[in-house]
Amino acid sequence: MSSSGNALSLNYYEKTCPDAEWIIAAAVKAAAAKDKTVPAALLRMHFHDCFIRVLILLNSKGSNKAEKDGPPNVSLHAFYVIDNAKKQVETLCPGVVSCADILALAARDAVVLSGGPTWDVPKGRKDGRTSKASETVQLPAPTFNISQLQQSFSQRGLSMEDLAALSGGHTLGFAHCSSFQSRINTNNADPTINPSFAESLRNICPIHNQAKNAGANMDASSATFDNTYYKLILQGKSLFASDQALLSHPETKNLISKFASSHQSFNEAFVKSMIKMSSINGGQEVRKDCRVVN
Repeated sequence: MSSSGNALSLNYYEKTCPDAEWIIAAAVKAAAAKDKTVPAALLRMHFHDCFIRVLILLNSKGSNKAEKDGPPNVSLHAFYVIDNAKKQVETLCPGVVSCADILALAARDAVVLSGGPTWDVPKGRKDGRTSKASETVQLPAPTFNISQLQQSFSQRGLSMEDLAALSGGHTLGFAHCSSFQSRINTNNADPTINPSFAESLRNICPIHNQAKNAGANMDASSATFDNTYYKLILQGKSLFASDQALLSHPETKNLISKFASSHQSFNEAFVKSMIKMSSINGGQEVRKDCRVVN
């Protein structure tokens, strides 16, 4: 799926920067020890990055609003972790390791730190040269129905199985009220949501006088990478319409049941889909600073 012809490899930095993975893992671990929301943020950043061509780390310049400022990415608060890792890697091997690779490795480390599976990350991605906030409309939204999700994933060469497995990343993290508010409005509540669950969310997210950062954890074990997310979908207790929508297609519905009953099946499918997704490659350079093009 590499659009620029440069194939990724597992030992890409073996000779040019052998300690890169170790340095990145240490940076992620140190940040996660201080802030338990870091792993979820890194996983989400990597997902968005893959979906919008390796660009998310760019800062806005003048009138060109970068992706980071686009609507869905406002809560991607762990940029500093990537900055720190990049700084350390640059000191050791300047101009060698791309920001896209650092993010791919950091996302894997985040999953492992949260008790999830590990995998070898293919490396050799290049960083993109442009970034526009308008392109974030291409991201799958929490309001998407199954056909919108299917289209968004298939445009990137990803299957319904990838959709079901990668959605499981929602086992980590926190969602602001705005991402599920429309499902819980009393006058037209989403019929697929469990009524008592909807009621509890209405208490957290009242229409008036809502706390500034009000929201809910994605599942009860929101810092642990497990298959609780799939069990909740089957009970009508997932936060996003796009999560519940996975039950509206026979293929994803079967996978939700499979992953809910087997943690191992989920882990294996997640790893396979993460490798596939993170191999979407379309950049041109190795950035010196992850926030600006060279």
